[in-house]
Amino acid sequence: MRVALGCDHGGFQLKPTVLEALADAGCDVVDCGTYSADSVDYPDYAALVAQKVVSQEAELGIVICGTGIGISIAANKIKGIRAALCSDTYSARMSREHNNANVLALGARVIGPGLAYDIVKAFLSGSFAGGRHAVRVDKITALEEE
Repeated sequence: MRVALGCDHGGFQLKPTVLEALADAGCDVVDCGTYSADSVDYPDYAALVAQKVVSQEAELGIVICGTGIGISIAANKIKGIRAALCSDTYSARMSREHNNANVLALGARVIGPGLAYDIVKAFLSGSFAGGRHAVRVDKITALEEE
């Protein structure tokens, strides 16, 4: 599986843990930056990751900022992206199974590295259940056309 990963300066400290989880899961990583703790703008990195997912250069994306809120909002502005901000493993798994989330957002100042590792693994292990959930995801997609 190929995963696009991006973060701002607030998420930079958590990036090595996410890279470790992705490597342990056997994923290929498209590293969209940032590459230091120097201040940058999270919408830029959300857009880079989202575009990789929409263009199918990556199957999934992961974005990280301080809280995960801003970067998830920005990612969700890209047509075709369903970014889920998760702070626990159950939500990460359910975001894939029920919402067909294609981007995981994490808050580096909200969760620690151990939990982040587990959340990434849960997100990667989930798969879309379809059925009644497909109807709901189709309705989310239709909202992008309004």
